Amino acid sequence: MEDRIINIPTDNCDENYCSFSAKGCCNKLNVYDWLADINDPLAQSRYVEVRFKNTRKGIYENNLDLPLQVGDIVAVESSPGHDIGIVSAIGQIACYQMRKIKNLRLAEIKKIYRKARANDIKKWQEAIALERPTMLRTRELAEELGLSMKIGDTEFQGDKTKAIFYYIAEERVDFRELIKRMAEEFHIRIEMKQIGARQEAGRIGGIGPCGRELCCTTWMSDFNSVSTNSARLQELTLNPQKLAGQCSKLKCCLNYELGVYLDARKDFPENASVLRTKEGEAHHIKNDIFKKQMYYEVRINDIPTIKILDVDTVKNIVEQNRNGILPENVFEMQKTGSRSISYTDELNSESITRFDKAKKQNKNKNRNKGKKQGKPQDSHQKQDGTPKPTNDKNEQ
Repeated sequence: MEDRIINIPTDNCDENYCSFSAKGCCNKLNVYDWLADINDPLAQSRYVEVRFKNTRKGIYENNLDLPLQVGDIVAVESSPGHDIGIVSAIGQIACYQMRKIKNLRLAEIKKIYRKARANDIKKWQEAIALERPTMLRTRELAEELGLSMKIGDTEFQGDKTKAIFYYIAEERVDFRELIKRMAEEFHIRIEMKQIGARQEAGRIGGIGPCGRELCCTTWMSDFNSVSTNSARLQELTLNPQKLAGQCSKLKCCLNYELGVYLDARKDFPENASVLRTKEGEAHHIKNDIFKKQMYYEVRINDIPTIKILDVDTVKNIVEQNRNGILPENVFEMQKTGSRSISYTDELNSESITRFDKAKKQNKNKNRNKGKKQGKPQDSHQKQDGTPKPTNDKNEQ
């Protein structure tokens, strides 16, 4: 998703100042200022957060005490030259954003030069227009050199003196010859930055299986590791095709509700994978976290059957097993709501007709059907309607 402004009006700009603001533009690096309604005269104005392309932002020092607002376009210090960015957070919110950055040193924070001028914005527009053709040409050069890498995106610096090329590769790539040829053709300073599959999916975009736009495209900027343990703790089926996202990695949303499940699992007993009873051993299958129920498989008359026990019952059985006691009549359905599930029932529940409504028999239709086909008349009546004589002496 490209969030930078391409067509910026410069009617209100001169060589020293531009009054245009990019506030309200669609991007995923916006910061909600929940302190905006609080008028704090002592709020700091030294450190400001500035965003650039849709995956990069940083903290800069406002050493000139410029009157900045969210959405202002500013020229900031870069190496070499300067870059153009958009202010995304000021005041106390910017301080909170600083805390998220690990190993941040105040002495290394770069400075804000000025608000963007008309010439700065014009050169910035030209740099943005060069990004796509430069990326396509770089892909051709990488293919000519036989490099196993994919150039996913390109970001030009605001003054057109430097460009960052984001690429993805499965193995280590020697791109020294590629950089040499790129520098000769583009006449800029080259920086190669490797990204992962999640970052690439966020740059490309798409629709997830939930029907909404990808989280990595709309709002996520930090990617935490996701393991299969997150799916196991939530009692999800370990199916790679269902757990993988558009990037072929485990879905980031597997971590969203993980904390809730971890808190709910604290009430479940440990070392309860096998329960020993007089009916036989019961092997644990899965849990129903929020109903606080545990599913066990037990063989009754050599038939495997799934039984449901609540957490308190399982705790009592585990305690009795530790004392060498084998409880009996554990799996009898005495409590309201308990039920038994067999493998046959589980297989039938996956039938493709399980959601079809049962057809109601129309009694009137059956009656009319009999009349149309012509029912045989009563044997006691003649064809002309007169009663048929019988040999019954009593009737005579």
